[in-house]
Amino acid sequence: MATTLYDLLDRAAEPTAETAVPDRDFATLAIHAGYDPANEQGAINPPLHLSSTFTTADAEELGDRFAGEREGHIYSRISNPTVDLLEKRMAVLEGAEAALGMGSGMGAISAAFWTLLSPGDEIIADKTLYGCTYALLHDGLARFGIKVTHVDLTDAAALEAAISGQTRIVYFETPANPNMRVVDIAAIAKIAKASGALTIVDNTYATPYLTRPISFGADLVVHSASKYLGGHGDIVAGVVAGTAELIGEIRMKGLKDITGSVLSPFSAMLIMRGLKTLQLRMDRHSSSAGTLARWLAEHPAVEAVYYPGLESDPGHDVAKRQMAGFGGMIAFELKGGMQAGMDLIRGLDLIHCAVSLGNCETLIQHPASMTHSTYAPEDRAKHGISDGLVRISVGLEAPEDLIADLDRALA
Repeated sequence: MATTLYDLLDRAAEPTAETAVPDRDFATLAIHAGYDPANEQGAINPPLHLSSTFTTADAEELGDRFAGEREGHIYSRISNPTVDLLEKRMAVLEGAEAALGMGSGMGAISAAFWTLLSPGDEIIADKTLYGCTYALLHDGLARFGIKVTHVDLTDAAALEAAISGQTRIVYFETPANPNMRVVDIAAIAKIAKASGALTIVDNTYATPYLTRPISFGADLVVHSASKYLGGHGDIVAGVVAGTAELIGEIRMKGLKDITGSVLSPFSAMLIMRGLKTLQLRMDRHSSSAGTLARWLAEHPAVEAVYYPGLESDPGHDVAKRQMAGFGGMIAFELKGGMQAGMDLIRGLDLIHCAVSLGNCETLIQHPASMTHSTYAPEDRAKHGISDGLVRISVGLEAPEDLIADLDRALA
């Protein structure tokens, strides 16, 4: 069978032989994987290729690239040298064969779904999801004849009872946005694989430093790279990682032809800058979040704290098995419900009310009135998002200052 452009782009997205086996520490790989300064005139930082299109010596060579008979970039909607390096590096960090940079996290999720699902297929998703993912499932996929079923995936037996030959994808976040539910990746992936379904995990909260879902049996991993991977709140981007075959299919269908959710080379450069400090930042985020979670658990205005680092958390044992640390995200219930959540945010000074997460700055939000307002009230209750739930993305500030700010606002 003749080589195609699809095949060559697949090959280009795979880690090189030098970097494919992660025989070095995560921090080293996050800085060096896939790049040799000697190939770029000694430049320590990879060059930024701000070009939408790429020239060739003649029409014959360009035709050969389109036909898949010669390697090379054609148009940055399909591939770009700067984005290509990020993709190689993310594949190494996730332990995947290949990765694909996208214009947003929702772009990565949408491209994967629209590529892999057809009318009549079923997607089984966890009962707790990021609000826009929930909206995509119900306002997007379901309208085109794709069955959407929600199952409590913290209970593997519930998936076993629900899955069928119609199920094409099993999808979940762990920890889940916004209430920090932890799903056993290995247990869910084993059931999905036995039924012929693909397992897709949103690894945004954990990052590949804390969890590598593919090592537990997941087929694809998605990220909102706007969060911890970038780390500085200055980009919107996404990544999907998995087998070279699946990533090649998503590139040529979901990215090129369906969503057009292209990652800019400049954003790819900023993500690679963020990856250089990812381990350092995640260690600090995790340490400070643990301190805040323990303090919140003792506060009289707080009904419950959800953080997998607490031994009292329902997901603690699973998190210990599949996470190298417990991350920087905390959710907690206030005794006063909706009004208490809004009052708390209004009373803060240092901590900023904002959507998104993973910044150097600590961010707080009230899901019922913000990110999960797309859910009907009865659906929020059904999916584990109460009116009094508050989510904190713990930043890099001194935890003592964050506690003081929360203490004033709760008082």
